[in-house]
Amino acid sequence: MTATSAERLFVTTALPYANGPFHIGHMLEYVQADIWVRAKRMAGAQVHFVCADDAHGAPITIAADKRGITPQQFVAEIAAGRPQYLNGFGIAFDHWHSTDAPENHAEAQAIYRDLVQAGLIDVRPVEQFFDPERGMFLADRFIKGTCPNCGAKDQFGDNCEVCGAVYAPTDLIDPYSALSGAKPVRKTSDHYFFKLSDPRCVAFLDAWTQGGHTQSEVANKVREWLLPAEGSTAPKLGDWDISRDAPYFGIRIPDTPADSPDKYFYVWLDAPVGYLASLQAHCAKAGVDYAELVRPGGPTRQVHFIGKDIITFHTLFWPAMLKFSGRKTPDDVFVHGHLTVNGEKMSKSRGTGLDPIKYLSLGLNAEWLRYYFAAKLSGRNEDIDFVADDFVSRINADLIGKYINIASRTAGFITKRFDGRIGADDPDATEMLQSVRQGRNDVVRLYEERETGKAIRQIMALADEANQYVARKAPWDIAKDPSRSEELHRVCTTAIGLFANLTIMLAPILPRTAEAVERWLGVSLQRWDALRTHLPAGHVIAPYQHLMQRVDPAVLAQLFDAPAAEASKEKTPAAPTKTAQAATNNVATDVLPGGEALASGITIDDLAKVDLRIARIVQCEAVSGSTKLLRLTLDMGEGRTRQVFSGIAAHYKPEDLVGKLTVVVANLAPRKMKFGVSEGMVLAASHADEAAHPGVFVLEPWAGAQPGMRVS
Repeated sequence: MTATSAERLFVTTALPYANGPFHIGHMLEYVQADIWVRAKRMAGAQVHFVCADDAHGAPITIAADKRGITPQQFVAEIAAGRPQYLNGFGIAFDHWHSTDAPENHAEAQAIYRDLVQAGLIDVRPVEQFFDPERGMFLADRFIKGTCPNCGAKDQFGDNCEVCGAVYAPTDLIDPYSALSGAKPVRKTSDHYFFKLSDPRCVAFLDAWTQGGHTQSEVANKVREWLLPAEGSTAPKLGDWDISRDAPYFGIRIPDTPADSPDKYFYVWLDAPVGYLASLQAHCAKAGVDYAELVRPGGPTRQVHFIGKDIITFHTLFWPAMLKFSGRKTPDDVFVHGHLTVNGEKMSKSRGTGLDPIKYLSLGLNAEWLRYYFAAKLSGRNEDIDFVADDFVSRINADLIGKYINIASRTAGFITKRFDGRIGADDPDATEMLQSVRQGRNDVVRLYEERETGKAIRQIMALADEANQYVARKAPWDIAKDPSRSEELHRVCTTAIGLFANLTIMLAPILPRTAEAVERWLGVSLQRWDALRTHLPAGHVIAPYQHLMQRVDPAVLAQLFDAPAAEASKEKTPAAPTKTAQAATNNVATDVLPGGEALASGITIDDLAKVDLRIARIVQCEAVSGSTKLLRLTLDMGEGRTRQVFSGIAAHYKPEDLVGKLTVVVANLAPRKMKFGVSEGMVLAASHADEAAHPGVFVLEPWAGAQPGMRVS
């Protein structure tokens, strides 16, 4: 990662959708990008690191309507909660913006006009889905059905999360409205298209995607979507529908006919423009020349960190928008994989959800998580798994047992015996100090390549050498002999110098720890060349104070959601606050039955949509590979049995449930899980504050109820 002050970088992460708080997957991406940015700055690069809330689209409109507030108010509430996450985990964005800001409106409309000028916008009638119950055209994400490519059920209307295929909503098999459950009808409306199938776009995108701008595995996948099928001359890539009909919260398409209904940009057109808008706002505040930063052919390197679920938008649509509107195209699109928890897809109802704020509220060190993510991440598009036991052992073994151990075993001698003065290096350590110098060069290169897992292995190998040196020299034994005072001084000085160098190498991952070490040692550690191999002789350091504690497994265990308690709380994004919920129901805000306010009111029609039935548990067993789930076989009087997975293993023995009656949500859509398909939900009760009121209680009807009876 060699850089000069002339190297300029414009770096972003994917814009989070402003319909709810951050989850742990957001933090994975932000940590990866933040580590890379910090490492580049340590090399002397000028970095502009920005992001924004993705504030538009039908989901936000609908969520705001449910709350009885405007979309702008809804988004503002979400934005107000962002700093606690970013500051809490040390994510150092230079600026955070919103796609509903004036800069984004102006830039999105300007890009559109430039694409019109380039002859790449077409208007044509489109038959699309309309929800007859809600009286509105359905955005892609509010249509679900079976993927026309792989047959996966319950996929969204724009792309399949199983096979990655991109398609039109009308291509779905057995579509239904995700808002009302109604079968949508088809209606015709004029829509605006970006002509990606134009030979100019296809040629450019083929060259760009194969030009080293993303990982090879990503480029190969994108090419499958881009080029013609074998034996065909027509490009696979179709034109992109960039418009949506009112009602819609977004940016109005300019220059439309005066007598036509309002048309708005599809959220995925204006969302990436938010990168430019955020940079523009940042530059205005910082007094930086925005036009020069984004000048096509200019020296600024434009870098995007994204997850693999949004590859198409960032490697096809976004580069083409920029290219044919006369703007600078991205230099790098770095793609990471998904995050799983203890081997399972993240889900609160399955006890595999990780809440970042809960993590911090439990007193867990944010830099433990930064280190753990870094140890798992690579430069490739690979999924990573958060495993609780591995987390504990890795932090305690690496950071405490190897890294912190060097300082804690030697620093006290410098303070007590030598008034805090650094001495000369141990001549016996010359070869090891050379190894540290070379190792640091390797670590710098690995940071540039985003191979943080390899970088950490290299750093910990050097920490092992340092610990072996300290153990071999045994300063605690040397200190017993007053005649060996000079030797003790050299050994401890060498150990502290090694620790300082390891801190420099870890600084992008552990910035707060590095700052604490800087205050202790009285030197700067924020550049790669801050120290060569040692601290200067005679330099005075402050008394050592412990830098990091071990992970307590019992505290970490509290991080994981109680499955049955959380299952009933999986609401639409950004549920009302407790105060708002209570006010809606005319309930005093200081009365929280069961530890939480009552949900907002519903009608009898809403209740009628939920089919609750009596079921008998005819079989129950633990699920191999999961510590949280039980597999229940249920008789609901249908002439067959159903399989339901329930996260209650911590509260019930399988044999205690067999033969019991319970209540099941019978018309819940089947859910494909790692261990099989779950065909409903068993109801259970719990207190919101599980720590103070432990226990999950499966509902059990009175005697006389029979399988199949409806609960009303």
